Amino acid sequence: MLWRHLRGSPQGIRFRNQHPAGDYVLDFFCARANLAIEVDGIAHDMGDRPARDLARDTWLGTHRIDVVRIPAGEVLADPVLVAEGVIALAAERLARFGKAPPSSLRDATSPSTCDGEVAGHRPDGGAK
Repeated sequence: MLWRHLRGSPQGIRFRNQHPAGDYVLDFFCARANLAIEVDGIAHDMGDRPARDLARDTWLGTHRIDVVRIPAGEVLADPVLVAEGVIALAAERLARFGKAPPSSLRDATSPSTCDGEVAGHRPDGGAK
């Protein structure tokens, strides 16, 4: 339900669905905003899932990807409102990072390219 509202690059912001990241698959991913969106059902509160989710979030954090977890019930109750919130969050992050959404002629395809990294240099001035 959420994907219907995120596909098609709303406000020029590209989201990916079921995007691989290391050993994980992200529900939704916005590379330019370094943002993963996870929709969590009740199973995420049971058994070893909380520990696995924490390990996943930690791994993503080491790769400069922040995770937002949204309860599945919220998506079911109002997918449009949730999509608007996700789009607004991504847009805010892009503005804060000094990035504009990519033009349709040169869509970014990888987080490193999106971050403005040049081989051997990081945007923060440090070396790789």
